[in-house]
Amino acid sequence: MHAALSPFRRPDTPGDHRCAGDLSQDMPTIDVSGTNSTVMEIFSSRRDMTSLAVVEGGRPIGLINRNIFLSQMSKPFHRELYDKKSCIAFMDKEPLIVDANMSIEQLTFKTVEFGEKALADGFIVTREGHFAGLGNGLQLMRAVAAMQAEKNRQIMQSIEYASVIQRAMLRVSREALTGTLQDATLVWQPRDVVGGDFYHFAAHPDGWFGAVADCTGHGVPGAFMTLIASSALSKALEQLGPRDPAALLSAVNRSVKGLLGQVHGVDETPESDDGLDAAFFWFDAARHELRFAGARIAVHILRPGAEKFESLAGQRMGVGYVDSHEDYAWSETRTELPPGSLMFITTDGLTDQIGGPRKIAFGKRRACEVILAHRDASAIDIGEKLKQALAQWQGVQVRRDDVTLFCARIQEH
Repeated sequence: MHAALSPFRRPDTPGDHRCAGDLSQDMPTIDVSGTNSTVMEIFSSRRDMTSLAVVEGGRPIGLINRNIFLSQMSKPFHRELYDKKSCIAFMDKEPLIVDANMSIEQLTFKTVEFGEKALADGFIVTREGHFAGLGNGLQLMRAVAAMQAEKNRQIMQSIEYASVIQRAMLRVSREALTGTLQDATLVWQPRDVVGGDFYHFAAHPDGWFGAVADCTGHGVPGAFMTLIASSALSKALEQLGPRDPAALLSAVNRSVKGLLGQVHGVDETPESDDGLDAAFFWFDAARHELRFAGARIAVHILRPGAEKFESLAGQRMGVGYVDSHEDYAWSETRTELPPGSLMFITTDGLTDQIGGPRKIAFGKRRACEVILAHRDASAIDIGEKLKQALAQWQGVQVRRDDVTLFCARIQEH
């Protein structure tokens, strides 16, 4: 086992031409000849580690993700089967590996190109091909947001750059939605340049999965939370698949609580009281069945010929947060959606916006009335009508929160 010795400079040092080596943190490694029992020992002794680098002759060849490894080894008989086997059994053979001299700008583009895996697992930093340390996505986003922070103009440039990263993360879901559903829309309006809402959409041969989430805060803090939450969701989808929204909510809850230090330590003091509200849903195309699980976000359904919406409420337990239980199990609601049905999900940035002559909230009822009045229009047009109604209602009032909404018309399979 080897520990890298790499200096770590503060991300807010002014006038610094920073590079990947500045984000490198000293972390243990394991030789390719090491066993899974050794991996378990390392993760048990270093609870701060999210990933473990595997090296051969001092050169990195892979990365072991903590959550995936522990999940696999906790299965029945896996300890007996894999304890003495090589650590490469659960190794990612294609991690992001960068040279310590790579600039932060180059590293950011490389991370976005590599995908969410690099943001969740982190990246390996090398010097002359040899392991020098590990960096993580949260550090990278902090560095991007903090670049040239001594001037307001430069701060805004950094935040706008972070917006490119955030929008790039959402682009894949938007493209998947466009290529899968003929009549659907996703509206995403951050209150500031970056936002605390995010969405996820993925198509599968037998149906599609969607998620709409509202993280604590907005602006840069909210954007950090979307990174944590969306990465946790991606990992959960890899492990559990898309067809059990309730189990996915529980998995994301455990991951977020662990990452934010909400599982009490020795002094019983949590590090963060942040989290998210979320709606996860799976649509079975053959059965025309919607499976839904919600944490303080509901799904609203307008069936063909119906005069009003039917609402499936989310449970009143948030994902993450100090007062949520680590082992909380969300329940699933199933309902048949015949072709022509409209489904509508929104974060509270829409319904809680203050405005109108009495300066009250826009409200769920008003949103549903707008959709009812335009029920025969396309989902994209309905989204535009909702945005127009919200802007008119808001008037001169300050925008309170990020707004995200999903609207889709169910088609014949």
